[in-house]
Amino acid sequence: MAGQYVAYTFFKVDPAWRRLPIDERRAGKDAFAEVVEDWAGRMASLRAYSTAGVRPDADFFLWKITERYEDLGELGATLNSTPLAGWLSTPYSYLATTKASEYTKARKPRQVVPKGSPYLVVYPFVKVRPWYALAHEDRQRAMNEHMRIGHEFSTITNHTTYSFGIDDQEFMTAFECEEPADFMHLMLTLRDTEASRYTERDTPIFVGRLVEIRDALDELDGARTSVSVQ
Repeated sequence: MAGQYVAYTFFKVDPAWRRLPIDERRAGKDAFAEVVEDWAGRMASLRAYSTAGVRPDADFFLWKITERYEDLGELGATLNSTPLAGWLSTPYSYLATTKASEYTKARKPRQVVPKGSPYLVVYPFVKVRPWYALAHEDRQRAMNEHMRIGHEFSTITNHTTYSFGIDDQEFMTAFECEEPADFMHLMLTLRDTEASRYTERDTPIFVGRLVEIRDALDELDGARTSVSVQ
């Protein structure tokens, strides 16, 4: 079974864009959305998540899953050709891939298949070097505890992928959940585990709300809110 490339690209709009005429903004959003909608049919999955009103450094992000690394660059280039791209910055961008976990019986890369939950929590993850110096049986024991607790939270789906050698972090951790507070309780419980002692970095953390790409773009200038108020 072929592995997958999994990428998360975050976008922030320049506030000056909101001062453009509404027709110009609408045309820019339409062109950007059309690219995303077209590419959604070419990849294993391409989903939009809004962070508007939650994080000051990102307005929305795209979760991209594909078997072709080239897809990521081609999609990016096509998005860059749209008028809206001139007003967008990319404060964060993460790349990972799938592989079989050494702590389970799986021998083939796990396929990342989004469940479609309302929220996605994403963050880069790095372990301290002493973790890799532990005997395999010690790491296995710690991960068994870690996985057992994770399974107790049935509304949360884990999509961990690997970034060794292809990005700055070691792992990309992504969790679909019904409510952000559910994930908070999971993380609070995991803080007491043995494996958590070996965490070097697990920030920044993003909570994205699953939306259609056009809805994510309309939140950039409150287009839908303006219409409803009128």
